[in-house]
Amino acid sequence: MQSSINNIYRLDGTVPIAKAIPFGLQHILAMFVSNLTPITLIAASAQPALTQAQIAILLQNAMFVAGIATLIQLYPLWKIGSRLPVVMGVSFTFVTVLSTVAANYGYPAVIGAVMIGGIMEGTLGLLAKYWRKIITPVVAASVVTSIGFSLFTVGARSFGSARNLLLGTITLAVCLLWNVLSKGYLKQLSVLAGLVVGYIIAIFMGKVDLGSILSGGLISLPHLLPVKPEFHAGAIVSTCIIFLVSAAETIGDTSALVSSGLDREIAGKEISGSLACDGYASTISSLFGCPPVTSFSQNVGLVAMTKVVNRFTIMTGAVCMILAGLLPPIGNFFASLPDSVVGGCTIMMFGSILTSGVQMIASCGFSQRNITIVSLSLAVGIGFTTAGESGIWNIFPSIIQSVFAQNVVAVVFIISIVLSCILPENMDIEKIKE
Repeated sequence: MQSSINNIYRLDGTVPIAKAIPFGLQHILAMFVSNLTPITLIAASAQPALTQAQIAILLQNAMFVAGIATLIQLYPLWKIGSRLPVVMGVSFTFVTVLSTVAANYGYPAVIGAVMIGGIMEGTLGLLAKYWRKIITPVVAASVVTSIGFSLFTVGARSFGSARNLLLGTITLAVCLLWNVLSKGYLKQLSVLAGLVVGYIIAIFMGKVDLGSILSGGLISLPHLLPVKPEFHAGAIVSTCIIFLVSAAETIGDTSALVSSGLDREIAGKEISGSLACDGYASTISSLFGCPPVTSFSQNVGLVAMTKVVNRFTIMTGAVCMILAGLLPPIGNFFASLPDSVVGGCTIMMFGSILTSGVQMIASCGFSQRNITIVSLSLAVGIGFTTAGESGIWNIFPSIIQSVFAQNVVAVVFIISIVLSCILPENMDIEKIKE
């Protein structure tokens, strides 16, 4: 029995279901609110506006699609899927561009653009062996580090008031205490413990609407094509550009996951399968009226912190996500998690992603070439996308602004690839022989 429990730290092998479910739930709870938020933001920009009933259908479908996409990553279909513990969800990366598309063309144009963009990324993923050499280890390390930086403010945004700060601090304290005091495999459930305690305290603070959990009936099947797609060239082009940025994030996420969770470098077929799933699952997502799905950095941070990489264990979480899409009370329960509770748990995980990036940089070696690529890409990426300096992008066309102005990962990706391609292989200053 002990050996089967220890399988949570191995990619393959079964784990007793009673032990697997808490770890699977931990992964789902860490990303649940973030999986739903992009839809509400994009829908709020749509002209004409979507009704509350339509948005409710999309939120339900998003949970179902995220579960299906995660299963495909865990247990690939042909070459689609990485066979890695990658948790998928609706991506924040597309919010700015898709909100603009929704405002200018309407929400049906969002679905059409996502459908085409997903096919493009999925096909690029299957052909990754022909172009992946440009994504060198130091480029991937720079992207992973930038992902960690970009997520810091996401966790901090949850603490917008004194009550939220108190609730988030208590949740974080529970996570830390659990991690210090627990022994064995229970130590890796610190995030789940923080979420449970934080949720209970939130109920007593009046921050949870328990009545909403039972609304919407007991069973509801996902709705196929709740929004009929429309195709506009401008919407498709701008969305496809962001799919390339999302692909860079996925490469960074999966590289960080393999590095921190499996202690090795990522294989070419894992990159290819991960990107193929990213793209084609996004096309499936569009059929259910939802924005693109992609790998979730929150869960990469959770893997870095807990070292739990077992596919069977993560699969139990994916099944819970699918059930949340089929059973409204389960979905409503997950959706009722206050942002401050989730933020208290995830803020430390985001730091783990940054640490993984630094470890990847160290593993690449501190040659003059690597130092130049990392330092310049991060300096430009972080410096040019901070709120106080984003005005520099006003000299560029609107489509460039929408892609890069507030996206540190996109800027770091482009700068690091350009530098990797143009800098000579050996930049180190050689000693002059006397």
